[in-house]
Amino acid sequence: MKGFKKVSLTALTLLLSASLSACGSSGNNQATTSSNSSSPGKSVKITLLNSKGEIQTQLEDAAKSFHEAYPDITLEIQQVPSGTSPFERASALYASGNQPTMIMLDTGDVAKFKDRILDLSAEKWNGDAIDNALDLTTFDGKNYAFPLAVEGYGLIYNKAVLDKAVGGSFDPASINTTSALEELFKKIEASGKKALTISPMDWSLGAHYLPLAYGGQSKDSKEVAGFISSLRAGTVDLASNKVFNGLMDTFDVMMKYNMDQASPLSPAYEKGPEVLGKGEVGIWFMGNWAWPQISGFDTANKQYGFLSVPISNNPDDYGNTQISAAVSKRIVVDKEKTTPEQQAAAKKFFDWIVYEQGGQDFLVNKANIVPAFKNITMETPDPLGKSIQAYLAAGKVEPSLSDLPADHWTKVGASMQKYLNKSGDRATLAKEIQEYWKTVK
Repeated sequence: MKGFKKVSLTALTLLLSASLSACGSSGNNQATTSSNSSSPGKSVKITLLNSKGEIQTQLEDAAKSFHEAYPDITLEIQQVPSGTSPFERASALYASGNQPTMIMLDTGDVAKFKDRILDLSAEKWNGDAIDNALDLTTFDGKNYAFPLAVEGYGLIYNKAVLDKAVGGSFDPASINTTSALEELFKKIEASGKKALTISPMDWSLGAHYLPLAYGGQSKDSKEVAGFISSLRAGTVDLASNKVFNGLMDTFDVMMKYNMDQASPLSPAYEKGPEVLGKGEVGIWFMGNWAWPQISGFDTANKQYGFLSVPISNNPDDYGNTQISAAVSKRIVVDKEKTTPEQQAAAKKFFDWIVYEQGGQDFLVNKANIVPAFKNITMETPDPLGKSIQAYLAAGKVEPSLSDLPADHWTKVGASMQKYLNKSGDRATLAKEIQEYWKTVK
């Protein structure tokens, strides 16, 4: 999300795992689609609004590489200001008449711009996208967005710290219950390290942690959708819901061993990758988008992975061995002010990412992104990306919820912060979540 910022309720688990490992066309092939229609030698400038701040530098470098491959196209990378959502920034730019050529949106926001963005259904990469990657951005049979990345999240662990704690080679599969997680926390602390750190940002708590209580209701996407509908209708009693209570039981354990329990709302995001990367703490709840920051503090070990966030003490319960993952960020193309030449250049940029060596190298090796295209067979070099790919291959993925309401993470995240700070109990949390959903239109 820093982004996840989550997919619709589809059978993504098995479908993604199958398609991500599938082989397709060579990464060196150049697509022959309508995006090749730009006039040779005619210079054109395009812009991209980036909402994944952690890859701003990589995108700027990619723009230079793309320009070297296509000298007649100049790509400028703009950035969503810190603390502003992609939807808010894009809306403001449209209101001022300064919308960029391309906009990187969270999945749930694409529909809001449907009438202002280009239909991309004719592009070749639609056929190479992983299964269900286009479902949430397809309306009336037309796809309106380029799927940029698969992202996942859970409990990130530093293997060196955990190896020392367990006195051998740590096996992530051994953590499949809340009790097993607490025992691990105890062992980490007994080894002289802190067990974990909890980042208190509302987007982490409200867009990532709490939605596990929604997606974990069932393997059946229709039942999860029904649960969300019941929340909207005000007929769910979270206080008695097994999955919600199990998830919060685990959160209670996390709070107990949180290295910042004395002042739980004080840590900034930047503290998480630092203490984990330096080996001061064993575990951090976050997603694979944090790898560039973690790696900056660990120049030797580089052994990390994901643990599931357990929701019970029954290892067979759904959610206890899964991590959350989905196609997250999407790029759309404006059609109101862009010229045909700019639209063609934007399409060329998409083709460069999917089919050309330079674009694939940017995506996988430079930006550390797990691709949403089955023809890209490069293995991501970072350990968190590899961990996600392993969970996908094993069919151990709980689809993330990318179509939650835009204000969910701010409103419900604030309630989670109160709980983390012990200024509100579980009954209050459940009530505030239910009251929020009653206001959703």
